[in-house]
Amino acid sequence: MKTQENLTHEELIIHIFDFFQRTMVHYTLWYNEVVKQLGVDKAMAIMETAWQSSFKIQMERIAKTLNFEMDGLYPKAMVNLDSDTLKSLKKAMAVNWLANDGVWFQAVEFKENMALAKSCNDAAWSHFSPFEALRIKNLLGLSERPGLEGLKQALQFRLYAEVNKQSIANETDTSFDFYMNECRVQLARKRKGLDDYPCKSAGIIEYTTFASTIDPRIKTQVIGCPPDKHPEEWFCGWHFYLNE
Repeated sequence: MKTQENLTHEELIIHIFDFFQRTMVHYTLWYNEVVKQLGVDKAMAIMETAWQSSFKIQMERIAKTLNFEMDGLYPKAMVNLDSDTLKSLKKAMAVNWLANDGVWFQAVEFKENMALAKSCNDAAWSHFSPFEALRIKNLLGLSERPGLEGLKQALQFRLYAEVNKQSIANETDTSFDFYMNECRVQLARKRKGLDDYPCKSAGIIEYTTFASTIDPRIKTQVIGCPPDKHPEEWFCGWHFYLNE
């Protein structure tokens, strides 16, 4: 019979990472429930309070257990890393996020079917995109209605901005166009000789909710997104405009 005392060294490592996964899932379930009870704005404020306390508690306990030095709230070894290494780590975190998204999609697709995977993907974006927008607003200290300039700034801090190449064009006082010039997912499919992944339904949810969370006056129109045909210069394009 398997007990805590007779776990092998490898099984103990697996068990530790399983605890990490359970912690992430439980944290997310707390956030989701507070959203249901109090709404997104209050949930975000409460989560910020919870995160500050949780991060400090967890880092101090891990540092004590693994016997590494802290510099304030952060591991000293990480604080001492040079900027280039930190930037590489930041990108690696973003690529891991994208890989995790793909793993979930394929797991549902292979266990069930493509239609259900797309439905789950669209629903996930309806929650994640406004969440990411609110996190960025907090990170940048943006006002409640920062306008198009706030949106331009926020788009640079998305996870996607770390892994894809994007650009802004046709700027006016009341609008601008945003293009995803290189998309890691679509380029990978292209290298394999596959058609573009038809991401338009998810994209509409993603960009519409992101923009309106940054500023509720901002509206979104799709310029083109797979399965739409598009030029070589970009994979998807979005028009953002102020609607006072």
